[in-house]
Amino acid sequence: MHKDSTQRASVLQHVSQNVRRLRHAADMSQTALAEKSGVSRRMLVAIEAGEKNVSLTTLDRVAEALDVAFSDLIQAPEARDPSRINELAWAGTIPGSKAVLLAKAIATREVELWEWRLEPGEHYPSEPDADGYSEQIYVFEGCLTLMLGNEPQKIAAGEFFMFASNQPHSYRNEGAVAARFVRNVVI
Repeated sequence: MHKDSTQRASVLQHVSQNVRRLRHAADMSQTALAEKSGVSRRMLVAIEAGEKNVSLTTLDRVAEALDVAFSDLIQAPEARDPSRINELAWAGTIPGSKAVLLAKAIATREVELWEWRLEPGEHYPSEPDADGYSEQIYVFEGCLTLMLGNEPQKIAAGEFFMFASNQPHSYRNEGAVAARFVRNVVI
């Protein structure tokens, strides 16, 4: 999904609300958070006011000081699915340069990162994984049909989908062009 400057402004509001809420939940003053994070109190005041375009490094330091994940700071506070983020985290100075945090998953052992390409008509059946495994799929070219049991889930270019992989699933390319996607297996 493409994010414009309006959406970037909404992420600044999310950061503002989340930092304030999480700081209060941790029973910390801005001064205490500044000392613990190494971020100036002046910067924290600006962040909480939604006035400051903050660097990813600064957000990492604030998240660590609050003992939360980076994604907890940028995610919309009213998000129904806490694993699905899909927020612009960084916009470069050159139009089109960006970093979008799509999703998060808690992993206790390892994560596998795969690049896949299925040509038109190709099908890959997969056995169910062990309980606790999940997959994250991001399609960057074509359209992938993910079969979860007998239920198809179409994932177009620029979209992503996450699912518990302890169920029968398969990948299909029913389109006319190659489907290229990234697949994370969270073990």
